[in-house]
Amino acid sequence: MQPQKKAILISMCISILIMLAKFVAYFLTNSNAILTDAAESIVNVLASSFAFYSIYLATLPKDTNHPYGHGKVEFFSAFIEGVLIALAGIIIVFKSGYDLIYPKQIGQLFEGAAIIGVTGLVNLVLGYYLISTGKKHKSITLEADGKHLLTDAITSAGLVLGVILIKITEIFVLDSIISILLGIYIIYNGYKLTRRSVGGLMDESNVELVKSIIDILQSNRKDPWIDVHNLRAQQYGADLHIDCHITLPYYFDLNRVHQEISDIDKMINGNADRKTELFIHADPCLPACCNYCKMKGCPVREEPFRGEIKWTIDNATKNQKHFDQ
Repeated sequence: MQPQKKAILISMCISILIMLAKFVAYFLTNSNAILTDAAESIVNVLASSFAFYSIYLATLPKDTNHPYGHGKVEFFSAFIEGVLIALAGIIIVFKSGYDLIYPKQIGQLFEGAAIIGVTGLVNLVLGYYLISTGKKHKSITLEADGKHLLTDAITSAGLVLGVILIKITEIFVLDSIISILLGIYIIYNGYKLTRRSVGGLMDESNVELVKSIIDILQSNRKDPWIDVHNLRAQQYGADLHIDCHITLPYYFDLNRVHQEISDIDKMINGNADRKTELFIHADPCLPACCNYCKMKGCPVREEPFRGEIKWTIDNATKNQKHFDQ
């Protein structure tokens, strides 16, 4: 079984056990704050189930209908998870607000806190495991699920402290207040996850990703590569697709142009941290390029070399040769 599928399957099974444990804690205590945590665990189970299916789709090979693969379904999965998290938080806030006005009796708080504490520790370990596996295999779904579980662990920790405080002070109205605060925190995390996934679905530029590709090109730069421009990067699950234009000496024949482009492809895939597909368009140089072209022994040079233009995210992403800037 692939590591991504194994990780999310483990997450789904453990999430079901944790959900059951949290509802046991709620029925023992009748605490709104504990119900908050239990309700979020339902989201964990639903999200893990959808995540498993999305990872299955993302790992399918490219086909005629999906020439870039199926990886973008991971952004959709993260979007669904973010929406579910936010909805759970909204429901929690409204229910806790109602019970703040019409309070109810709660009890056996220490027993409930103990159960929540154990489930929080399990979520903490599981969350770090999913994030680590997600980063290793470039899976936004696993990272999203892992961050959600870390949020759940933090919520559980705050909940345990709050329940102990209620027991010590016997100020039972704190139960609904703590629940409302945790609900707001859950809504905020749902918003962050949704925002990131929408950015991915809309092909929002990943500045750090583009910068890392430009840094690789700059640090391995060869003299015939006069400039790089119109560079764009899109992520499809674990795969990365890059389009760019490269300016080469106009007197290079087709074989030499093909070799230079192949060298760039090998260099990117040898240094980047994920599988990368490149679409490179070759542009011929112009006399205005001579002053920053380092090509030695150039037979058509019209100006002396004056200085290299360093490739940065500002000039490499623009759709123009550098002398036009």
